[in-house]
Amino acid sequence: MATESLVPNDPRVVHKKFTIGDHTYHYMLAKPKGLPIATVVLIHGWPDLGMGWRFQVPYLQSLGLEVIIPDMLGYGQTSAPDSYEEYTIKKMTAEIAALIRANTAHPVILGGHDWGGAFVWRMAMYYPQLVRAVFSFCVPYFPPEPVIVSTEELVKAMPKFRYQLFLADGSVEAAVGHTADNMTAFMNGNYGGTTPEGDRVFTAEHGIHAERFSTVGPSPIVSKKIIDHYVQEYLRSGLRGPCNWYRTRELNGYDELPFARDNPDFQFKIPAMIVMADKDIVLRPELADGQEKYFTAGLKKEIVSGASHWVLVEKPNDANVHIRDFIASVLGIQL
Repeated sequence: MATESLVPNDPRVVHKKFTIGDHTYHYMLAKPKGLPIATVVLIHGWPDLGMGWRFQVPYLQSLGLEVIIPDMLGYGQTSAPDSYEEYTIKKMTAEIAALIRANTAHPVILGGHDWGGAFVWRMAMYYPQLVRAVFSFCVPYFPPEPVIVSTEELVKAMPKFRYQLFLADGSVEAAVGHTADNMTAFMNGNYGGTTPEGDRVFTAEHGIHAERFSTVGPSPIVSKKIIDHYVQEYLRSGLRGPCNWYRTRELNGYDELPFARDNPDFQFKIPAMIVMADKDIVLRPELADGQEKYFTAGLKKEIVSGASHWVLVEKPNDANVHIRDFIASVLGIQL
């Protein structure tokens, strides 16, 4: 199966804007040739864009599906407020719920990757009437905590999440700044580019290594054309907005305390899928062990071999087949 990819300014999608309160969201809308058999909403993670789903959108279109792909708050052409308080999951799920209602009257199939994966679990939790089914790449479901857990406490329990401290403390956005050269180096490094010595520009142990910007090589998995597009989009607002997502852990915890109190044994009542990548060094596949207890309508679990965290672009055929088979089972048809 050949996997087509969207490109910047691709005529197969329409670029739209949706404003709610003080925030305006940019999103791509992809329609199939005939009447859509269902609507899929795809949520990207960090540091990505809606274009992170570029290998999935044309394929889903070809299956007769309508696809909505927003740039999330802080990213690309979407609003990027400075205050981290604007980036709580509860606020953002309400905004995406409104965007969905503006485009369709029917429940959607919701998919996410990275932060988008964490987001779609909460979206399905807060807005079950809007979500027909849900799937996540690389991020299993973590139930709301009955107590507030700080990022420092999280890192103590799960040391591989130490990188979140560096993304929250301002050092990354300060080092990258708003120059094209630095942003290009950061993007290449984020997508696997290294120095000639094999060193990375960002590590979980030490954070950003700005001294390596000048020697980092091209990404081995993302084309120069896409890197250039990402740089152009990120230079609009810089990295503060994307990093703000990492500053809201305690705010999210406070928002979720009532839900955790009132629903101590919460389970999803819709079909779900978790796809992990066997070479993801932080979000290891074993994090999905035992997830079945949170789902009453069935949980499909998959592992993509030979893929890092960037499974959507490294192994697009595998990702697409898993999404197709899951959606076919949800709709009860052959795709």
